Amino acid sequence: MSKLKNKNQAGIVLVLTVVFGGILATVLVSLTGYFIFQYKAGLQKVSWASALEIAEVGVNYYRWHLAHAPDDYQDGTGAAGPYVHTYSDPEAGEIGSFSLNIIPPEAGSTIVTIESTGWTNRHPKVTRTVKVRYGIPSVAQYSFLSDASSWYGGSITVNGRIHSNNGIRMDGTNLSTVNSHKETYMCGSETGCSPPQTKDGVWGAGGDSALWRFPVTKIDFDSITADLATVRQTAIDSGTRFTASGGFGYHTVFQSNGTVDVYRVTGTRTRRGYNNGSCMNLPERIWNQNYIGSYDLSSDNIFFFEDDVWVEGIVSGRATVVAAHYPFDSEDTKIWIRNNIVYDVKDGSTVLGLISKDDIYFVLDIPDDFKIDAAMIAQDGQIIRHSYGYWWLCSSYSNAMRNSLSIYGSIMSKEKSYWNYGSYSGFYTRTVNYDSNLFYLPPPYFPTTGEYEFISWEEL
Repeated sequence: MSKLKNKNQAGIVLVLTVVFGGILATVLVSLTGYFIFQYKAGLQKVSWASALEIAEVGVNYYRWHLAHAPDDYQDGTGAAGPYVHTYSDPEAGEIGSFSLNIIPPEAGSTIVTIESTGWTNRHPKVTRTVKVRYGIPSVAQYSFLSDASSWYGGSITVNGRIHSNNGIRMDGTNLSTVNSHKETYMCGSETGCSPPQTKDGVWGAGGDSALWRFPVTKIDFDSITADLATVRQTAIDSGTRFTASGGFGYHTVFQSNGTVDVYRVTGTRTRRGYNNGSCMNLPERIWNQNYIGSYDLSSDNIFFFEDDVWVEGIVSGRATVVAAHYPFDSEDTKIWIRNNIVYDVKDGSTVLGLISKDDIYFVLDIPDDFKIDAAMIAQDGQIIRHSYGYWWLCSSYSNAMRNSLSIYGSIMSKEKSYWNYGSYSGFYTRTVNYDSNLFYLPPPYFPTTGEYEFISWEEL
């Protein structure tokens, strides 16, 4: 009986040993698997982080590439992407790769998009992709930019930066910086001093004077002018170059459906206007015209007129209108703004550029509340409305004074731009609001300045 009992106990011990041994083995296997899983997961986490770093390396590489070849969006290959590069660590050697997808700027834009995907050799399926946008600033960075002295009267409000390479008299309200290249300048009749006297680079009864800066670095006005030869050739290739009219010029009427109608002006009536000491007969009022055609801004966005051109309407899309005789110094050209020019939306998708080789004029017969949505450049001239109210000098029209002028965009001129003559001719109130979309999304073929600058980053 005792022997049988011992055998049973030994059997129980054996069974327990096998059971607990199996449990222990299972636990050890599980723990081993867990530790291996955690080890691999740790390696994947490292690869996950490394993949992002490698993707960033790809962005930095192409930013460097653009600094040396700003118009190359094919990685120097001349072929379509994607463009794959290996990435090596100085100590570990080759550790991964990145693949680049380069999206060039749309016509007229300066924004290039870089999509970079990175991965490690250890875990090539663990990828990270970043999307980065860079842009070259356009010259339309200011509400006002002038090479000449400027005078801002008491009833003007400017929301945007102002810069002059000469002196500035600010009697109005500035909501951003007012910069003059001059520490002091000789103020003459152009800024209300008689006899001439020395004034600070920026002075006047307006403000915020805490935002006045002088002297500042001069802006080379010649460097901001449009490359008219290139723009002209683009228009020729697009079928939107218009040679000398044989009449008085052309008339463009922008439509809210995204088109622009073009007419040849065959007859005008004059108005007498005063400017720079002269009384002139200005052929500004269209009397007769012939329809040429309608153009869709989705396919045609540059219009080059080798003659004077009148502009008005509701803009829906992106376009630039240029007035410049060819050869370029052969004859003066003007852009006449004869009615409101307004955008259908103000989100950057609609923009209008007006470039005159010489002057841009606001005519006499404009609406009482006059609105201009545009970036304007008078390359060798000025942007003005003549005086129509000094009868003892030139003329006196009942609509010489208008209620208000509202400009949304940018004003750039070689010479002084202005549109008020006391209380006799001009606008009772003037408001200029800078269109911030112009900084990186200027009108088509507008001049740019500087190098690519960072705009945005996101992970896809």
